[in-house]
Formats: sequence, C-alpha cells, structure tokens
Amino acid sequence: MSTFAPFREKKQRKLLVSTGLSWLFDAMDVGMISFIVAALAVEWQLGSQQIGQLTAINSIGMAAGAAVAGALADTYGRRVVLIATLLLFSLASGLSAFAGSFAMLCALRFIAGFGLGGELPVASTLVSESVPLQDRGRTVVLLESFWAAGWIVSALISYFVIPLYGWRTAFVIGAAPALYALYLRRAVQDSPRFALQQGRKPTFRERAASVWSAPHRSSTITLWVLWFTVVFSYYGMFLWLPTVIVMKGFGLVKSFQYVLIMTLAQLPGYFTAAYFIEKFGRKFVLIAYLLLTAVSAVWFGSAETVGSIIGAGICLSFFNLGAWGAMYAYTPELYPTAIRATGVGFASSFGRIGGVLGPYTVGLLVARGVGIASIFIVFFAAIVIGAITVFALGRETKGTDPDQPRSAAKAYS
Repeated sequence: MSTFAPFREKKQRKLLVSTGLSWLFDAMDVGMISFIVAALAVEWQLGSQQIGQLTAINSIGMAAGAAVAGALADTYGRRVVLIATLLLFSLASGLSAFAGSFAMLCALRFIAGFGLGGELPVASTLVSESVPLQDRGRTVVLLESFWAAGWIVSALISYFVIPLYGWRTAFVIGAAPALYALYLRRAVQDSPRFALQQGRKPTFRERAASVWSAPHRSSTITLWVLWFTVVFSYYGMFLWLPTVIVMKGFGLVKSFQYVLIMTLAQLPGYFTAAYFIEKFGRKFVLIAYLLLTAVSAVWFGSAETVGSIIGAGICLSFFNLGAWGAMYAYTPELYPTAIRATGVGFASSFGRIGGVLGPYTVGLLVARGVGIASIFIVFFAAIVIGAITVFALGRETKGTDPDQPRSAAKAYS
C-alpha cells in the first residue's frame, strides 16, 4: 500500500491537510525561536543561561498546555480545543514582536507555548480517531510531516527576513495562524469515536486514575519515558542548532543556511517512517529511528568540517523527526476513546519537562565550558534509554483497536 494512501479519500485528505496546516504553524513558531535566540544573543547581549531560559520557558508553557488541553478535549471535544489553542499561540506569538524586555518576551513565550503544547496532542488524537484502522498510523505520521514543512518555512523566514528586517518581523508573521483558526471552525469536525460516546463522560479525576490503572500502567510508563527522552534530546539539540554552528566557528547567516539544509531532511524522515510503520509496526520504527538518532547525535557533536556538520545534521533531522512521527502515531493507540486525549496530553506534558531541561541544560553546560561533543553524548544516552524502554515495556499496536480489548468501562473497574 502506498505511503500516501490516506490522501485518496477526500474526507481524510481534508482532515489531514486542515489539521496539518495548524501543525505547520506550530512548527514554524517553534522553529523561528531557535533562529531568533541566535539573533537576540547578539542584539540584547544575552548569555548562554538566558538563551536556555528563553527556550525553556516556551517548553514550560507547552507542558502546562498539553495537560490542560488533553483533559478539556475529553470533556468538550477535540475540535473546539484545537481551535482555541491555535488562536492562543498565534496571538501570543504576534504580541512577542512588541516585547520591550527579556522578562516580557519570556512571559509571552510561556503563553504561546501553552497554546502550542495544547494543540499538538489534541490534533493527533483527532486524526487518529477519524481514519480507518489500516491507515491510522500512517496518517498520523503524515500529519507530523507538516512539522518539517513548518521548520522549513521558519528557516526560510529566518534566512531571508531576520538579517534584513529583524526578529520582530518574524514574530509578526507568526500571528498569521489566528486567521487560519477561523477557517478551521468550518473545515474540522469532532471525531466519530468521540461523537458516538454514550452516557456520562468520566470526570477528570476518573480519567487521571484510569491512565495509571492496571490495564494502562505499563503503557503510561513507556510513553512518559519515551516522551521525556525524545523531547529532552530534540529541544536540547534543535533549539540550539543555529547557535551551536556559530560556536563551531561559522557566521550567523551561514548557520541559518546550514540549518535550512538539515531541515529539508526531515521530510523524507517522516515519509519513510510513514511507510515502515504500517509495514513493520510501531515498535520497530521507534527503536530503529531512535538508535540511529543517537548515533547521529554523537557524530554531530564531534563534527568540525562543513561536510561532516551538514551530513551529521541531515541524519539527525531524518531519524529524529521520523521517530517523532512514530511516537505521535503510537501514543493515541494505547488508550480507549474516553481517556485518550487525557492520556496523550499527560504523556506530552511530561515530555515537555524534558523540553524545559534540554535547552536549559545546554545553556548551563556551555556556560561552564563543557565542549559540544560532550554535551551531545548526554543526548545520545537519553535517546538510548528511550529506545530500551520501548523495547522492554512497549506493546505493539499495529492493527489493534484500543476500544475493543480494553474498554473504558474495564479501565475504571
């Protein structure tokens, strides 16, 4: 079956593209931060620890947003929460252009992060619930591929806009998704699985308890470790990527150019993962792509020449983002509909703690004179831990229906 099979059905195509564009805008915002901090470090004379704080505060907001939005989506529906979070992050991003101080920028980035963190798990849950079983994993990975497109857009904006018009203009562009949210009101409907739920919906306390109940405990542990290690390494490496390249002796504009080249490798990473995830299963793709990401991290950390830096960065983007796509496909499949968004939101929220610690850790280590090669060994170790956890505790979900073997009613017993 073709990787792009989900595009054949008009309804699935519309859902995938509609939610995918919101995903693209999320990535565009996160991606621009990695470029903006490199420019801010020069203009505002920020130290390494301040750069780490700015990127970390965004992840703190994402952690809070993921937990809150996931819980709200199981109560009020996926669609309304998706639109609300998209509006929140785009407006906060636009207002960031007018920040007059480091503290004000941090506050606005927290709000933007809250919307970003809330939108991502809700969108993946909505898509996972709305497509046929045989297309589910592939479709969610393809949804994640819009993240690569968003990073490419952010790299283009940063390369062509920031050097000429400044970082504030980039933030103004980041407000564009607010207009797209108006379109989503008509284009997206709640998933059939959520709409067909009958009777009383479980309370937040019941859903939280169910996520950690016996039928789901092993899955929850697996997901929390997986999300933490993947997010810790991703944000630690990629938000610092332009700055790290500058530290390796290249100019700011050259840094943006190299990162743009590396970012292009994310798309084939997603597409290959989308193909393999239905052919070989979720666990195979996660473990293989994570281990290859770990190897690429060591290579990038020790790379010095232009060729090795770009080659390592391409491999890092290819395998890391392929693993992200598999993770987003895998997570909703481990919980029944009644608690799915809550479970996905909790896992994502815990992972965002890693997103706080990753970039902040890099800032601390750089400030203490630790070499880039040694810093990337830390990410190697984290990624390997995630792969081992999936191998040891994870269960394969290819071709399974989470509402059949483990019903919501059984989960509450």
